[in-house]
Amino acid sequence: MRDSRFVHLRVHSEFSLVDGIVRIKPLMHAVTDRGMNAIAVTDFCNQFAALKMFTAAMSMGVKPIFGAELPCHPLDKPEDITSVIFLCQNMTGYKNLTRLVSRAYFEGQYQGQPRITYDWITEASEGLIALSGGLRGEGGQALILDDEERAEDIAKRWRALFPGRFYLEIQRTGRSGEDMYNERAVRLADKLALPLVATNDVRFIDEKEFDAHE
Repeated sequence: MRDSRFVHLRVHSEFSLVDGIVRIKPLMHAVTDRGMNAIAVTDFCNQFAALKMFTAAMSMGVKPIFGAELPCHPLDKPEDITSVIFLCQNMTGYKNLTRLVSRAYFEGQYQGQPRITYDWITEASEGLIALSGGLRGEGGQALILDDEERAEDIAKRWRALFPGRFYLEIQRTGRSGEDMYNERAVRLADKLALPLVATNDVRFIDEKEFDAHE
């Protein structure tokens, strides 16, 4: 279906070594073939695809949106991991995201895995858009546990840190608990007047690539 109004905001490329097989040039061809005019690549805790993505996107007339999915945790609980998606608004945001990713590897590794603390985000929020992480986000985990009061507190904290730049994610990818989460997320968004964004969790381009991805 051709639809220039829809933009994928959560894509893991082949540079997401743990779970992505999307190659950048075929991605740009798929985007233009389906009538989309922009794409975000949000690899897991890295920006290795940025230069290749920029070059390929520009050559195809596609607007590249730079971002990353980062694993986050409270300062004193490095095993308590949740997910957040950051998208860059401008060069300041790109630099701040670069700092967060670098810090995850240099200071935040726990049992060999990079991650960041919520405290670090407060120092590097300018120029970034934050997506809540859906089911795997901090608020999403609270909603799944039916703790709507805590989910509301979390959403308020993120909204204050990213004024006008924090979105609650909803997804329909067939995962367990998704329908329940979506219902509660929509209710929370309505209560707090927060914007919603529908995302997919793209790991490959075509359905026929599912087995190769697995």
